[in-house]
Amino acid sequence: MANQKSDLFFPKTIAILDQLKVKIFADGADFKEMMYWYQHPYVRGLTTNPSLMRAASIANYEEFGRNVLAAIKNCPISFEVFSDDFFTMEKQARHIATWGSNVNIKIPVTNTKGEFCGKLVERLSSENIPLNITALHTCEQIDRVIKAVKGSCPVIISVFAGRIADTGVDPMPIMREAVKMAAGRPNIEILWASSRELLNIFQAEEAGCQIITVPHSLLKKLSLVGKDLETYSLETVKQFYEDARITGYELVTA
Repeated sequence: MANQKSDLFFPKTIAILDQLKVKIFADGADFKEMMYWYQHPYVRGLTTNPSLMRAASIANYEEFGRNVLAAIKNCPISFEVFSDDFFTMEKQARHIATWGSNVNIKIPVTNTKGEFCGKLVERLSSENIPLNITALHTCEQIDRVIKAVKGSCPVIISVFAGRIADTGVDPMPIMREAVKMAAGRPNIEILWASSRELLNIFQAEEAGCQIITVPHSLLKKLSLVGKDLETYSLETVKQFYEDARITGYELVTA
């Protein structure tokens, strides 16, 4: 993992990002971009999922996963099972776990029938297989997953704050409660998932989340953190002016 600060960042940006306790994980499935963000000084882990892989036209799941883990060995990466029955999920989880020592196995909180993953979490965590329980949206789900985790196995609980917000519900109370519920379990980390804007990084920090996933498209905006708003306003005005000028817009005025 690269340690040098980006030359593209202003000193104020670096100062702000350096103060963050929440860990930023890059979320995506483009291999070249994953390699790029892996070397970024503020990215401390990576995640992906079948939907992102489909969007990136990944045809061979295992080949892709093994290639990523062969290239990235010193930060956590989450890969998800994709079966809908827990028996096959378990077989897939154990198989993916053999790909690398830094892999977290993503398990959905339920299958498509709404059946809870608790027994599977109990079995895998009791064998110290690192997990990432994903797609949680409610405090009840968070509580049930925490209770299902056995021993001191490293477990990430991914709460989809962005999707919660999409419904018109403020995710902050849920995220704060999730952090409180996991406070007595140092092996469990709460992850703010489905980020929609850079502000979410600072909301996750405020809520006490240990991790936030940020899509590659948002990570490209990190250099804006701490940008002077008056300067940003002027740049916006100039952009509108230049776009109208270049396009050749005209109005006939009296």
